[in-house]
Amino acid sequence: MKMTVIGYWGAYPATESATSCYLYEQDGFRLLVDCGSGCLSRLQKFMDPTSLDAVLISHYHNDHVADIGVLQYAWLVQNTLKSTEKKLPIYGHPYDTGKFETLNHQYTEGVPYDPSRTLEVGPFTINFHKSNHPVPCYGTRITNGASQIVYTADTSFSKSWISFAHGADLLITDTNFYKGMDGTDPGHMTSEEAGKLASGARAKELLLSHLPHFGEHRQLLKEASERYAGPVSLAHEGWTWSSH
Repeated sequence: MKMTVIGYWGAYPATESATSCYLYEQDGFRLLVDCGSGCLSRLQKFMDPTSLDAVLISHYHNDHVADIGVLQYAWLVQNTLKSTEKKLPIYGHPYDTGKFETLNHQYTEGVPYDPSRTLEVGPFTINFHKSNHPVPCYGTRITNGASQIVYTADTSFSKSWISFAHGADLLITDTNFYKGMDGTDPGHMTSEEAGKLASGARAKELLLSHLPHFGEHRQLLKEASERYAGPVSLAHEGWTWSSH
């Protein structure tokens, strides 16, 4: 299994970058998890967007779904040019009916997932965990049967994440605030909490993502490492993890 960071900012993208978007690959199957602002432009550095096999959405805030519309246009244009009828499944939770319906388009189909059940998408098995966020949002544990990647999506800290993320080969955390700040109301974690989660879950590696637009990001690394002794990285476009 291979995971490539396409977008890593919270709220809005900085220049020449994107908000939340992660590409998972296994045996030629390509799954995009979240599709934030700037995602489609940046994704094309790595692959043809019409070669995606599926998309999975954690929740419907714009920094996670803003480029769904332009992805749908890409599929419309390319199907028209090539006289093909390819259709892309986009998996999303059904707890915001209006937003879920936007996943449907001429060549994309919204597919509801039940977060209380395991989801099989191509070679991936996906389990969900409800996050602490102002709207319904679900983190994921994605496995190819051998390796496990846990992605918190957007959430403030809670102990329930420790058991969900236990033993993850890679833990990708929402790290939108610095040590000493309080992300409870907006539903985001601090660097210190990310380290605390990784340590409690005995994760093998920690990736800090959904990064803030203020402060010095190297400080996030330092603060997370105060609580977690394993390898910690800052997300950036093209950051890649592969199972060995």
